[in-house]
Amino acid sequence: MSLIPQEVAAVVRRGIAAAQAAGALPAFDIPTLKIERPKRPEQGDYASAVAMQVQKQVSKPPIEIAKTIQAHLPQVEFISAVEVAPPGFLNFRLSDRWLANQVEAIIQAGERVFQQDLGAGKKAQVEYVSANPTGPLSVHRIRGGVIGDTIANLLAAVSYDVTREYYFNNAGQQMNVLGESVRARYLEMLGLPAEFPPNGYKGMYIRMIAATILAFRGDEMRDAPASEFRVLAARAIMERIKHSMRRVNIVHDVYFLENSLYEDGSVWATVEELRKRGYAYDLDGAVWFKSSALGDEKDRVIVKQTGDPTYRLPDMAYHRNKLERGFDLIVDVFGADHAATAPQVLLGVKALGYDPAAVRTIIHQMVELVEGGEARRMSTRRGDFVELDELVDDVGADAVRYFMLAQNPNTAMEFDLNLARTQGDENPVYRIQNAHVRCAGIFRKAAERGLTDEGADLSKLGPDELSVVRKMLEMEEVIHRAVTEMAPQGLAYYALDLAGIFHPVYDRVRVMSDQEHIPDDVQKARLRFYRAAKVVFARALKLMGMSAPEFMERRERAEPAQQPQAETAPPDMEEAA
Repeated sequence: MSLIPQEVAAVVRRGIAAAQAAGALPAFDIPTLKIERPKRPEQGDYASAVAMQVQKQVSKPPIEIAKTIQAHLPQVEFISAVEVAPPGFLNFRLSDRWLANQVEAIIQAGERVFQQDLGAGKKAQVEYVSANPTGPLSVHRIRGGVIGDTIANLLAAVSYDVTREYYFNNAGQQMNVLGESVRARYLEMLGLPAEFPPNGYKGMYIRMIAATILAFRGDEMRDAPASEFRVLAARAIMERIKHSMRRVNIVHDVYFLENSLYEDGSVWATVEELRKRGYAYDLDGAVWFKSSALGDEKDRVIVKQTGDPTYRLPDMAYHRNKLERGFDLIVDVFGADHAATAPQVLLGVKALGYDPAAVRTIIHQMVELVEGGEARRMSTRRGDFVELDELVDDVGADAVRYFMLAQNPNTAMEFDLNLARTQGDENPVYRIQNAHVRCAGIFRKAAERGLTDEGADLSKLGPDELSVVRKMLEMEEVIHRAVTEMAPQGLAYYALDLAGIFHPVYDRVRVMSDQEHIPDDVQKARLRFYRAAKVVFARALKLMGMSAPEFMERRERAEPAQQPQAETAPPDMEEAA
């Protein structure tokens, strides 16, 4: 299957070329044609404003140009009619016969329906979540996780070879504070004097890690430095983060360790490369990045007077590493705290001799949980934040994924807990998944009655079914646009729109009925239609990282996720020793 707007544009180009060859239009370079959907369905399925685009070259009113192009358009199978509308639009209507035949094409494509080749032969890397391993995963961070994971799914749907990556920020002062915090709690449990760091991590999870170390090590670490506690704590927290992410269907291919950039010398090699290229200099005991030469408002410190790098420097080294690994496209999904520094890092990429256009950055804003119109903090017992696990226990993984995706990343979002818990049509998650469930239900009933859709005559489909087919075909454009514009929220909007069209048709268009006789050939055609609809809903749900249930079961709110207790060793505890 190919993008319909591109096919329509090809038809328009052929019509213009034919008109020029016939002398009905003067010679001119055909501009890039933008094919859009009309605002109202009665205006057709697609529209071209090319007559307005070439008005100056032709020196005629757009309405006359459009009529001339219309008269020279080739006949093609997928278009049934072309109409001219003021002030000069060409409106195209898709053929009912062709639409009906797309039902079979969708079924044959199956799980790979609307697969595209935009990224064929290319490698893409998507970095997302990358929360510091200093505490459990928060609700805010998982917004970026859902956005990034959906982008990765969409890139795979256009044939990129995708690597999903988590930047494990295990270097820096914050990790030192983590180690000091756990050590202090461990010593407290031994009844020994301990000075808790003034900026230490105070959540209950710190006590739980300390208790686990005590359970497996006893007092043997009483004299151990904070650095050893740091290693154990980071490993335990990272495993907990991975477990939380798996609950919302997020699994990374690569966990890149920040400290590896120091161990292999990449951080300091980046400084030297910047010096060699004239973009780094020394001043007042610090090393500065000459970013103002690349359009920044001022130069930036990359190595402090203490000799420690600022956050910009390892990020530059990491992006250099990404580009050296041969990725054609790099997508960074960051929280709002990166909004100021991300452009500076890309200037570093440019200064190092790479093309920053290969890097696309998505910045997402904060998440606020709302219940009954008021902001709600679900728990403060493990620190001043809301954990992802708590939210999944409350509303379920599918609701977390959909609600986090279904708003523009650039806007602060309110997560409506009451709506997410609702098990009815007002909840978009229920509405979309129930469309898939309804299709599955039809096939269970058909099997009970011995009905089959093999050999269906798709010409028996009516206007209702074809209206849904039109919307199903739009998914191909939605995928393409979501990738090119880095706007995965479009998929969530589309899935809800498709469900909105589907459900009324389902209520009207029956395969089986005890009240009316439905001819066998109509039954078969409708059953085939619902098989195609099931394929498309499953594809949309999978791309969003959600489940495609066969049954709609009432969901009870889960018990809170059990966290590791003192008698359970964090992963690799013995190995870490």
